[in-house]
Amino acid sequence: SLASTAITCFTRGLDLRKGTEDVLCPANCPLWQFYVFGDGVYASLSSVCGAAIHSGVITNAGGAVRLQTLPGQDNYPAVNANGIQSQMLSRWASSFSVTAGTKNTALEVIGRSVSTARPSTGKRPKKTLDKKAGNKDCKADIAFLIDGSYNIGQRRFNLQKSFVGKVAVMLGIGTKGPHVGVVQASEHPKIEIYLKNFTVTKEVLFAIKELGFRGGNSNTGKALKYTAQKFFSLENGARKGIPKIIVVFLDGWPSDDLEEAGIVAREFGVNVFIVSVAKPTTEELGMVQDIGFVDKAVCRNNGFFSYQMPTWFGTTKYVKPLVQKLCSHEQMLCSKTCYNSVNIAFLIDGSSSVGESNFRLVLEFVSNVAKAFEISDIGSKVAAVQFTYDQRTEFGFADYVTKEKVLTAIRNIRYMSGGTATGDAISFTTRNVFGPVKDGPNKNFLVVLTDGQSYDDVRGPAAAAQKAGITVFSVGVAWAPLDDLKDMASEPRESHTFFTREFTGLEQMVPDLIRGICKDFLDSKQ
Repeated sequence: SLASTAITCFTRGLDLRKGTEDVLCPANCPLWQFYVFGDGVYASLSSVCGAAIHSGVITNAGGAVRLQTLPGQDNYPAVNANGIQSQMLSRWASSFSVTAGTKNTALEVIGRSVSTARPSTGKRPKKTLDKKAGNKDCKADIAFLIDGSYNIGQRRFNLQKSFVGKVAVMLGIGTKGPHVGVVQASEHPKIEIYLKNFTVTKEVLFAIKELGFRGGNSNTGKALKYTAQKFFSLENGARKGIPKIIVVFLDGWPSDDLEEAGIVAREFGVNVFIVSVAKPTTEELGMVQDIGFVDKAVCRNNGFFSYQMPTWFGTTKYVKPLVQKLCSHEQMLCSKTCYNSVNIAFLIDGSSSVGESNFRLVLEFVSNVAKAFEISDIGSKVAAVQFTYDQRTEFGFADYVTKEKVLTAIRNIRYMSGGTATGDAISFTTRNVFGPVKDGPNKNFLVVLTDGQSYDDVRGPAAAAQKAGITVFSVGVAWAPLDDLKDMASEPRESHTFFTREFTGLEQMVPDLIRGICKDFLDSKQ
């Protein structure tokens, strides 16, 4: 008789090589941990013992099973049977069926003892029922940046793919759940799977399995920078307002510099995780450009974004903790950038000394600053108030939530002409424009544009605005007195005060003002 092979709860059809094989399943496998695809005929990706329980050949007490290898097919169905919910798979390269095996008593005893069945903890993880929607509680667009260099080699490359596959399964990919893609780092980076390609776990698994090994130097820095800049575009399937994450897998060490790539990723609002596997050897460390490369590349050097695995073998226990990190969106500190997390109100002087043509130059300046920000209902917001002795809210933060509409509204502002009461205008804006958003998530900025001396006190109203959490930048032109400008500006006053003799000089100040807003934003987040 054929000798039976003792297998574990997690052995899959594709782990067994013979056409027909007699195996022994251990007792007490945790049912919810089985991955089974199909019904009667199972994709070879399925757990053998899971398929045997699903089809009724054995119970959870284990026992002998005969496995028959079959060709691959399309459309493995999802069926609930004997306590196991099998899953759909659109196609797979090979299949198997299971029948009752012949009992070979001596081996069965050994089979039980060598089994690595995990005792059931009795806790069943909550599964979101709607399969297509995926895990709605996990908000993430994820790029797995895998190591495809000669460093890792073909064999470990395959183990890496299998680990990425396990992470993808546990994430709960779906239309409303996480979306994933894969970029391979080697000599030159290549996007292998885009975010928009799949919203079904099985298809992602299939695509990962088909990935070929590229070889070359491990230019991880180059690949990280490329991924941060190119991978998360809307046309590639990135979703607005969903955290962007890159999980960098590093086998040993990178052959180029990661620090600059880390800075670029942070600027683009991408959260970088580094999973390092197998520490560099002493000789390798001599070649590393910067031993602290992990700390410089990750989103924040707070321990949360780095993850270590000793080898590519036996990585199953590392899957869940990594998935838990990737799904905790409140920890994604790099998603908030100054471009998508600020409210900027422009307080525009409409007094008669400005004049119609200079007023247009002021509006152009306002447009060019607004243009730099990602304006949306969940992103940055812009408002504008024009003042003389009176104030007029041109539009508030909630009025326009697209950049196009904001820019059109700025162009359509009509020049009032009149006196200059800047202090009153600041109080008006603090109360009416910032009042409604004071508990919101965005950081608040007020940009005061004036060309002359105010008829009223500016110091009191500006101090009240700052006390209400508003950072004030003052931009003066022509006859605006420097003392007034400094009295209005937030600390340090030098870097929050701008001045130009001519209205045409406003244009050169655009990048400096944007940089100033971003610097304040970042300082407030440290």
